[in-house]
Amino acid sequence: MSRAFTSRVRECLLNLAAAGGAVCIVAVILALAFNITLILFKTGSMAPGIPAGSLALVREVPAADIRVGDVVTVDRPGKLPITHRVQTVEDATGASRTITMKGDANTAPDPAPYVVERVRVVLWSVPGLAYPLAAAANPVVLGATTVAVSGLVTWVLWPRSETPGRSGNKHGGRRRGQHVAA
Repeated sequence: MSRAFTSRVRECLLNLAAAGGAVCIVAVILALAFNITLILFKTGSMAPGIPAGSLALVREVPAADIRVGDVVTVDRPGKLPITHRVQTVEDATGASRTITMKGDANTAPDPAPYVVERVRVVLWSVPGLAYPLAAAANPVVLGATTVAVSGLVTWVLWPRSETPGRSGNKHGGRRRGQHVAA
């Protein structure tokens, strides 16, 4: 491969890695600022709108903001959180609300109402994206990604030796007016 091609590949890969890093930093800042997280759907209780294997972006909101028809995630003590559509909302003590929920694919509502002060509202979801994201969180994949990015940065920043007569000027590495002593 020519040096020019190798240099272009190196620069392109480094720019892609930098852009990916910048996107990750912005995403983390936005997630923290707006209280946004991701959830993975393991069951099909919200199908067909949100099938099993979907990835959803959710935002935590106070219970006072819940409306009938919202798809929300509720934390359950000692159990996994549940994400279903809100059927009813009633005032409870203080800032709490009592809600009943039902999965779109379920024939009956959830067995008991939930008393909540805060919930996570589903903003949008993408079917099928949960599986690759879960695979990317595998320690082997994370380790391999770390090694690959470290290798790329090392490759890009590794000092390269100058080829004789190719120092960047037309005088073979000497400045004008310099003479080689014999």
